[in-house]
Amino acid sequence: IDFSMPAGLAKIAEVCGQREIALVAATTGLTKEQQAIVDTAAQTAPVVLAPNMSLAENLTMKLVREAAKILKNVESGVDVEIIERHHRFKEDAPSGTALQFGKIVAEEMGQTGHVHGRHGRPGLRPRTEIGYHALRTGDNVGEHTIVFGLMGETIDIDVKGHTRDSYAFGALAAAKFLVTKGP
Repeated sequence: IDFSMPAGLAKIAEVCGQREIALVAATTGLTKEQQAIVDTAAQTAPVVLAPNMSLAENLTMKLVREAAKILKNVESGVDVEIIERHHRFKEDAPSGTALQFGKIVAEEMGQTGHVHGRHGRPGLRPRTEIGYHALRTGDNVGEHTIVFGLMGETIDIDVKGHTRDSYAFGALAAAKFLVTKGP
């Protein structure tokens, strides 16, 4: 089970692939080369690679996908913003999970633009844009809010992690799942 940085995961995946050892990984930000190493490992060993191991986060991804499917045809348009908050020691911004939420929205709604923050961006907001806002404060485990802004109403889908236990429980569930799986 690996929650390391991309370079670390690539090395671990290489060993797991060579030795046919199951791998559960929640590392994001892989380069194409690192992803190729993980993909190669998956040819000889069972692999679960996910941006987040939390059950609540993964359920929220399904909810966001359903909301995006329904909202994509709103005639007046829907503005999507993703707000995420993590501890001040988190190195990537936006988080891999926030980017995954954006990918889901883009797939379902055809949103093509991505912007990080709004400071210094004069003019109207493009209708096909997804905005990302990353906050780094204290020891916050992780929160994501996906905002669907319609004319006259707003839908916020929130998920908040209170302890890192949720990631551990999810990783263990993924490991148990892999016990009976092949590459």
